[in-house]
Amino acid sequence: MWSYVLDRRSAISNHSFVRILVVDDFAPWCRFIIAKLRENRNLRIVGVAVDGLGAVLKAEELQPDLILLDIGLPEVSGIEAARQIRKVAPQSKILFVSEGLDRDVAHAALSEGGHGYVLKSDAYNELLTAIEAVMQGKKFVSRRLERVAVTDDMDSQAAGQFSHEEADTSSAAPFLARREVSPCHEIQFYSDESRFLDGFTRFISAALKAGNAAVFVGTTSHRHILYERLHTESVDVLAAIRVGKYVALDALEVLSNFMVNDMPEPSRFSKVANDLIVAASKWINGEHLRVKICGECAPILWAEGKADAAIRLEELWNEIAKTVDIDILCGYSLESFRYDEDCYTFRRICEEHSAVHS
Repeated sequence: MWSYVLDRRSAISNHSFVRILVVDDFAPWCRFIIAKLRENRNLRIVGVAVDGLGAVLKAEELQPDLILLDIGLPEVSGIEAARQIRKVAPQSKILFVSEGLDRDVAHAALSEGGHGYVLKSDAYNELLTAIEAVMQGKKFVSRRLERVAVTDDMDSQAAGQFSHEEADTSSAAPFLARREVSPCHEIQFYSDESRFLDGFTRFISAALKAGNAAVFVGTTSHRHILYERLHTESVDVLAAIRVGKYVALDALEVLSNFMVNDMPEPSRFSKVANDLIVAASKWINGEHLRVKICGECAPILWAEGKADAAIRLEELWNEIAKTVDIDILCGYSLESFRYDEDCYTFRRICEEHSAVHS
């Protein structure tokens, strides 16, 4: 399945306006999408919905040309909303904008009326191209999913619409193939502290129960709360701590070891990260076991107004992740992204992660 690159003078410019309904429950992401759409003056945002039911109602009311639709929506999922939208707004095209990489989810989205599927982490580069393709009646799938065989009939349909000459195949190995041998660096956005702690508890608990080593770098209060939560999850956390399989460190202390002039110093960071990973990995035995790292160092920098430092720290973790077997989860509060001027930083932070969850 090929992603499609169009002449910029084509679909969008051939319409007087493309009327768009944006559907997503993540306010910072909506602001980013709206800012991106405003780069093309022929695109008009006619409405915004924050859940699946609202999407169906607004689609029926507005009859937009295009609907940008997330999958993970409250009340009614994006896939179910698409099924209903086909009945109440049959002329509206649907472009899913989500971070789901699951084959069955992508299949369901495209078979239930979706004309395209864009990964959120690739939207900055692909969204306008995807809109052009969809408005021309073409199917569009993000480049990183181009080798995923969603279904045989979808592949054959796409093959009839996209030629090898039209496709941009400059990227290296397929994304899903790379994910099988590469670590993941994911980001989770949280609406409140309880959800923040829930996410990290699940991450660490699953790691330890699977025999992996886990590292948490966070505030003192969060370290104590996680200890209690892991205990209630039937994790022998005390034993894991004693053998060094679970390590909980103070985020401010860790930051002090590699921050210089309010920016992470690469060589110091590399030493801190490598020492930590080597110490944790001594206690795992098994060919496919890994070190799982989660924390809030970069979010703390962001909350302190040090956006460039936060982005740079995420970049440095990516460099480390290229050479060692680790999986990383970062947790950011939604309260950190409240203003329009945060859109650029929000996009940059998302770009440094392999998957974005909210």
